[in-house]
Amino acid sequence: MAEMGKGVTAGKIASNVQKKLTRAQEKVLQKLGKADETKDEQFEQCVQNFNKQLYEGSKLQKDLRTYLASVKAMHEASKKLTECLQEVYEPDWPGRDDTNKISENNDLLWTDFHQKLVDQALLTMDTYLGQFPDIKSRIAKRGRKLVDYDSARHHYESLQTAKKKDEAKIAKAEEELVKAQKVFEEMNIDLQEELPSLWNSRVGFYVNTFQSIAGLEENFHKEMSKLNQNLNDVLVDLEKEHGTSTYPVKAQPSDSTPAKANKTPSSPPDGTPITSPETKAINHELEPSTLETPGGGIPKSPSQSTEAAGAEAADKEAGAEAAKTETDSGSASSSLPAVVVETFPATVNGTVESGAPSERADMPPGFLFKVQAMHDYSATDSDELQLKTGDVVLVVPFDNPEEQDEGWLMGVKESDWLQHKEFDQCRGVFPENFTERVQ
Repeated sequence: MAEMGKGVTAGKIASNVQKKLTRAQEKVLQKLGKADETKDEQFEQCVQNFNKQLYEGSKLQKDLRTYLASVKAMHEASKKLTECLQEVYEPDWPGRDDTNKISENNDLLWTDFHQKLVDQALLTMDTYLGQFPDIKSRIAKRGRKLVDYDSARHHYESLQTAKKKDEAKIAKAEEELVKAQKVFEEMNIDLQEELPSLWNSRVGFYVNTFQSIAGLEENFHKEMSKLNQNLNDVLVDLEKEHGTSTYPVKAQPSDSTPAKANKTPSSPPDGTPITSPETKAINHELEPSTLETPGGGIPKSPSQSTEAAGAEAADKEAGAEAAKTETDSGSASSSLPAVVVETFPATVNGTVESGAPSERADMPPGFLFKVQAMHDYSATDSDELQLKTGDVVLVVPFDNPEEQDEGWLMGVKESDWLQHKEFDQCRGVFPENFTERVQ
């Protein structure tokens, strides 16, 4: 017999092809109701539990990887912050060596926290999920062997009920039926024992995983709290020695904060009087040419016109008191500048809104904005983008907003888009905290 490859012969290939055809015919007959199908509701429930457990485990693994990526990014940010403190901390200031030591310990603590999360959570997660592919393959194989068993059973029954019986064919069909039944039952018994055991193991696994994460976080924050307290003590000592040179940061008044008529602002230490923005506007004198109007006099703002009308009404009602008010307001109005009202286009989140946004021909459909990768990101699933620091990504909306996980964006790398113009094949999801918006 001719060899077709290592361990594969023409006869074996023909046998496999015949099995596939027989299974396909059997499935068609079962769907048409012309052949009965062996059912096992208990096993089907075990398969449903298995699929649910696999889905939950895969999602937990993905979220855990995202968490680890966030810890790494936070480590980098904390490291840069402490490095900045070392740069600005002058050599003659007290506690210089202490700040350097705190910075080193901070870096070591973050590194240790990340590594322990990998060892005690992620690797355990990978081991847990590692058993699912083999069982999933065996479940599929059991399904094929069940079809073989049903097909052999139906063939044997048809030969027995035939008008013209062929004892040799019946004997051979019975032999094939016994063989198919034995293969199926061996696989079925093993899975009947393993699937419930695997399903029950999920509780202990979830408990151990989250207990490990919680314990590592607790120890990390305790040690980080000590470092922060040490840093605070160093800065307190620095403040005591250079206390006269401290510059408190005061909150700036908000435009939306209502003015309080009875509150008088205090003066700064040098005694310079404080002039409010309103007072500065009133005392600011313009060039004579800017104050003149065709009819002479000083142009008035809408608020000044309203005040004049109010003063006129008060004059009629209050007599002398109104006259005094009119005199005071007149003297003040002589120094009021013209009020220039500027209009600006409406903006949303800093973007000028000018009607419905138009599609840009050079961008993918639904293009929202650009981001640039600040760190490398290694994709862990087929639907994720692989990012290198500096990559520019064109962000687009999800086809189904409900599928968007918190902290993830959908996009296509600008280089792929410019090169291929293939949107559906190039796009993927990526963690938002690995990027920075650039446009």
